[in-house]
Amino acid sequence: MDSINFNGVSVRVPVDGSDAGKLLLQNVSLDLRERRVGVIGANGSGKSTLLRLVNGLVEPSEGSVVVYGDDTVGAVRKVRGKVGFVFTDPLSQLVMPTGREDVELSLRRSIRNGRERALRAEQVLDRFGILHLADQSIYELSGGERQLLALAAVLAVDPKVLVLDEPSTLLDLRNRELLRRTVAGLDQQVIMSTHDLDLAQDMDRVLVVEAGQIVFDGGPAEAIARYRQLCAAEVDGRA
Repeated sequence: MDSINFNGVSVRVPVDGSDAGKLLLQNVSLDLRERRVGVIGANGSGKSTLLRLVNGLVEPSEGSVVVYGDDTVGAVRKVRGKVGFVFTDPLSQLVMPTGREDVELSLRRSIRNGRERALRAEQVLDRFGILHLADQSIYELSGGERQLLALAAVLAVDPKVLVLDEPSTLLDLRNRELLRRTVAGLDQQVIMSTHDLDLAQDMDRVLVVEAGQIVFDGGPAEAIARYRQLCAAEVDGRA
C-alpha cells in the first residue's frame, strides 16, 4: 500500500500540574498518496509533531500511523527503513567530520564491503553535485551545502519517503533555489513543512495546521490563501 495513513491520531505530552497534559495534535485522519505534500502553519501549530509521526520519532497517544503498510509503533524499524528524515539544521544531523564519512556511515548497514561502500558514497555525492566537497570539514561548508549533504546522507539508502522539516530556514536565496530544484527532481514521495510559501506552491497537496488540527487540506493556492487568512485574523485580533 503506497500511502501514509493517519487514523484518528492525537498526541499529548505530560505537563506538570495537569492530568490531561498538553494536546499537540487532535484527531488527525489523512491518506497521503500524492508525490509532494506540503505542511504549513505557524510556529507551535503542530507541524513538526505531524512530520515526526511519519517515522516514529513521535508516537500517537491515540490512533495509529501506517506507512506503506507498516505501523510506526509496532514496526518502527521497518518504517525507518522506508522513511528518511531531514531536520531543519543539518548540523544536528551530520555526525562525521566530512561529507564522505557521513554518507559512508549511512551506507554501513546496507553495504558491508568497505570498497563498495566508498564507491557508492562517491556516486551519491556526485549525484548531488557535491563530490568536490566530500573531504572538507562540514564546518567549512555553507548552509546550502550542508543541507544538500544531509539530503545525500539520507537518500543514500534509497528510502521510499523523504520528510523535510523546514529545510530552507537557514538558507539564503541561492541555496534555497538549489534545494528547491533538488527536491523537485527526487523520485521519493516528499512530505515537507515550510514557512516558505514559494516552496509550498510547488506541492501537489498542502495541509494547513492550526492549534493541532488540520484546518485545510487541498491544492497549494487555496491552502496558502487559507493560511494567509488565518495569519491576518490573528494579527487583527492582537491589534
